[in-house]
Amino acid sequence: MAGITFICAGRVKESYYKAAVAEYKKRISGFCRTDFVELREIIPENDGAEAVKKALAREAEDILRKIPAGAFVIACDVQGREASSEELAAELKTALDTRGNIELAVIIGSSNGLSDAVRLRADRLLSFSKMTFAHGLACVMACEQIYRALAIINNVKYHK
Repeated sequence: MAGITFICAGRVKESYYKAAVAEYKKRISGFCRTDFVELREIIPENDGAEAVKKALAREAEDILRKIPAGAFVIACDVQGREASSEELAAELKTALDTRGNIELAVIIGSSNGLSDAVRLRADRLLSFSKMTFAHGLACVMACEQIYRALAIINNVKYHK
């Protein structure tokens, strides 16, 4: 894998989540280059559906600009399909086998989720659960699962 770019709409604020992200970035760097991009979250003017839609559209512009050219895109989204760690690893392995030395982009939306434009760009919509998680925790979970998938693919003892 050429590299992985994690794109987060919103900042990881809590020091313990930042530390966890840093740890998984370090672990992933044993397999490939890794970047962690935090974009500003666009706060809607009000809770109305139109205001939220506009905010998500503005976030989408920033997100889409940060996706590396030709990247395989995984968007973490409640509308996505759940997968076991082994299934996610198999999907990444298939992408690597068919596309070659690819870039991977992993997108974590803001507190309002993701726009349809980002969902349409994604090669895979991945749901962690039907539950709601803190933004920083979702970022950590994405990093950890990608590291776990890489460990499975490379036969590194981590996954049980």
